[in-house]
Amino acid sequence: MKVLLVEDDAIVRAGSAQALDLAGFQVEAFDAAEPALAQIKPGFAGVVVSDVRLPGMGGIELMAAVKAIDAQLPVILVTGHGDISMAVGAMRGGAYDFIPKPYSSEQLVEAVQRALETRRLILEVETLRHRIANGEGIEAMLLGDSAPMRDLRRLILDLADESADVLIYGETGTGKEMVARCLHQFSRRRAHHFVALNCGAIPENIFESEVFGHEPGAFTGATKRQVGKIEHADKGSLFLDEIESLPLSLQVKLLRVLQERYVERLGSNHPVPVDVRVIAASKVDLKEWSDQQKFRSDLYYRLNLIVLNLPPLRERREDIPLLFEHFMLGAAARYKRAAPTVPGPLMQSLMAHDWPGNVRELRNIAERFVLGLSSGADGLLTARTAAPVPLADQVGAFERAVIEQELRRAAGSVVDVAAALGMPKQTLYYKMQKYGLTPDDYR
Repeated sequence: MKVLLVEDDAIVRAGSAQALDLAGFQVEAFDAAEPALAQIKPGFAGVVVSDVRLPGMGGIELMAAVKAIDAQLPVILVTGHGDISMAVGAMRGGAYDFIPKPYSSEQLVEAVQRALETRRLILEVETLRHRIANGEGIEAMLLGDSAPMRDLRRLILDLADESADVLIYGETGTGKEMVARCLHQFSRRRAHHFVALNCGAIPENIFESEVFGHEPGAFTGATKRQVGKIEHADKGSLFLDEIESLPLSLQVKLLRVLQERYVERLGSNHPVPVDVRVIAASKVDLKEWSDQQKFRSDLYYRLNLIVLNLPPLRERREDIPLLFEHFMLGAAARYKRAAPTVPGPLMQSLMAHDWPGNVRELRNIAERFVLGLSSGADGLLTARTAAPVPLADQVGAFERAVIEQELRRAAGSVVDVAAALGMPKQTLYYKMQKYGLTPDDYR
């Protein structure tokens, strides 16, 4: 992020540039507006600080020209005592802030800090919306920039074409079916069926018929042949969700299919070969269940070839803004409503929440927010009518959460956190002091 400083007084310009530089900002100083304006392009990563009275193009004219290029780029105006009424009018016209002369270094640094935080958030939101609207490949299906999600996407792409069965572990709502679909979509099997089956949702008395199929006359009411889910998934992928809920009596039959790769329809003695990749998912430790004889150990070891562990949302909080934006835009399009602005208290609540329902719970909150529904029993603010909160406060809540998470991940190492966040240590120390964060609390 860069600060473009426009000041025709050489002494003031040098002093202001030095104060900003010592605060850790990248500064480029100009004695006139025209060369500064030449630096501005749509999406410029920075802010403009300009005196109102300049030779040639004045500060207010500069602001108007900047706004014509990028309406959301913050412009801070510096005014003499007699120009305050003019500056107030300029703020109504779009100026971010004004600083009356003479001003202290602290005043300048604080104003620029707030403006840069605002600009950073604006650019982040624009980037998120662009990525969501134009997303392709696995990044569009499994959203998230956190290290666990990057590792998961890489692992899925590496394993997609393997023939071995896969076991997915994850809490409720972490996206186990989406991971299974990615394994199918990015494999050579994608031209064939992906069949999803919730083992806990099918009554035991019809499970065999649904999964293995049946012949006419196999039981009362069976008037015609039915192809089962496994056979329907031939040459494709079969996803077995909540496999821990599969009765022990049926686990034996599933094990035979996995071992022999054929099915026998109910009422038939003729095996039907199947080429299917089985992807099973569970929210419990199947090894522990097999030790307790609640799950067949032979089926567990047959499934336990490739294991993927999905992180809960509380362990990848930095993905929450992207996911919430994605769900909110999707809901807005679905319900034909405008996507609302997220108030600071809501984002702060989202970042602090434990998310027992994980991504599914976050989607629910986003949809309720778009619909303008009031807050629920979980205490999260979801009303669109919430009182407006300064953007700087929203940025602060998000920034504090990100720094805190990196401190936790780096065990309090400021050097590692600064490297991970791509900021100078001096700036990081300033922010930690601002948010009351101490490295020793994370060691």
